Amino acid sequence: MGSFVSQPLDSAKVAAPPEAASSAKPAPISAPGVATSPAQSPLFNNCWSCRVLSGSGLIGAGGYVYWVARKPMKLGYPPGPGTIAQMVFGISMACWGVVILSDPKGKAFRAG
Repeated sequence: MGSFVSQPLDSAKVAAPPEAASSAKPAPISAPGVATSPAQSPLFNNCWSCRVLSGSGLIGAGGYVYWVARKPMKLGYPPGPGTIAQMVFGISMACWGVVILSDPKGKAFRAG
């Protein structure tokens, strides 16, 4: 079951041709001291301008979603479950933008 992508890859060993094995030295796979695990090297390096742009965009989008949901309430309509969910979603988007701007783990760097 599942797709090919979800199945573990089997490493098949292929015999090298005799002339290739004798004439060349195999290169080392990785140099010592080089970060090879994804935990040590981040997938995306976030620069300061990228964080400011995306964080402020998310804060603005979250504020807009919240404002649109709040507008009928100011006219006197009672809030329904959809309106409450929209307000919570808008607040969540804005909070996500604040987290991106604040960079709590300090992994981002300033590109200079």
